[in-house]
Amino acid sequence: MRARAEDWWRVTRLDDGISLIDEPHILPFYRCNCWHVQGKDGDLLVDSGMGVVSLRDWVPLVTERPLLAVASHTHFDHIGCHHEFDHRAVHRAEAHLLANPERRAVLADPYVTDEIFETLPPEPYQSARYTVTPAPATRLLDDGEVIDAGGRFFEVVHTPGHSPGGIALLERATGVLFSGDIIYDGPLIEDTYHADIGDYIASMRRLLDLPVRVVHGGHFPSFSGERLHGMVRDWLKAHDA
Repeated sequence: MRARAEDWWRVTRLDDGISLIDEPHILPFYRCNCWHVQGKDGDLLVDSGMGVVSLRDWVPLVTERPLLAVASHTHFDHIGCHHEFDHRAVHRAEAHLLANPERRAVLADPYVTDEIFETLPPEPYQSARYTVTPAPATRLLDDGEVIDAGGRFFEVVHTPGHSPGGIALLERATGVLFSGDIIYDGPLIEDTYHADIGDYIASMRRLLDLPVRVVHGGHFPSFSGERLHGMVRDWLKAHDA
């Protein structure tokens, strides 16, 4: 059984001018949350899924206005469709991976197998031949930098640990945090080839100081700022930090 291309993507409109775009035929653990943010005269996209079905072709929302596609980090499930956008941003520590996404470097090896799907993508997709298309960044991001998303302003928070160039984006005016994979409401991955537990601890401590109302993570459902603080404290305690 294979899914149809027109059924691959799902769009869920939330509050704050934010929409969740995801791939329901991928198992939840591997299913990336792609976040679309509507500004006054331009939009922001945080992450772009696996790239097995075109995002631009099947989700009109991402083509309606000028858009900056940001990578929270460069693992395969987050950057698969970045090449479809003219304006692409990533933390400078992972710019080389966005430009040259070799299978092992973006974790496609060992994770991408038929078993990560509830329903396989349309033909001619084959897991053994899956690759991410290179998408060199047009903008390099640093900690503390502010992204203007059509009159909405998101602060770049460098959150290494899961990967060296992981970032979160904080809109202080609304308390919205896009956390990427440093934290989400599910099992966290702390043992990738370029993970660093010392950096992870420092990033978690930093999250405690952010004025967050709602967290939209890289996977699994969104949650409150209050829950974020509780999750971080529990994680730090479990890691004797």
